[in-house]
Amino acid sequence: MNDFRPVSPAVDQRIRNSFATQSMMTTLGAELVHVAAGATEIHAPILPGSRQQHGFAHAGLTFAIGDSAAGYAALSVMPEDHEVLTTEMKIHLLAPGKGDLLIARGKVIKPGRRLVIVQADVFARIEGKDTHIAMMTGTMIPLAPA
Repeated sequence: MNDFRPVSPAVDQRIRNSFATQSMMTTLGAELVHVAAGATEIHAPILPGSRQQHGFAHAGLTFAIGDSAAGYAALSVMPEDHEVLTTEMKIHLLAPGKGDLLIARGKVIKPGRRLVIVQADVFARIEGKDTHIAMMTGTMIPLAPA
């Protein structure tokens, strides 16, 4: 994620504070590990309660952290008083989530005043090797203060 410019400390803290309030991310053991302008990275362990019947990471875990990574990437380019919501998200599952850790890298493809087009790529890490397991594309809608 080194090809993205850093955000201000205030934006970084705002995004980290928001992430900390997501009970779903807490339940999944997810951690926001990187914030940049238009990009974020989230890690989540593949816990026993996050596996499907074959022992792989459940697609729900993959989708949840990918959606959050893309959403926080969008939030990183919004004005301070705005929020974002997902309006649609498509996922392509490319390979089973084998390993101990999932890594979701979200980025903004096209920022806009009414819509923000985002992408997330999710990788499974096993023994230090990352396998691309999902590609997601979606749309976020900025929410202005009421």
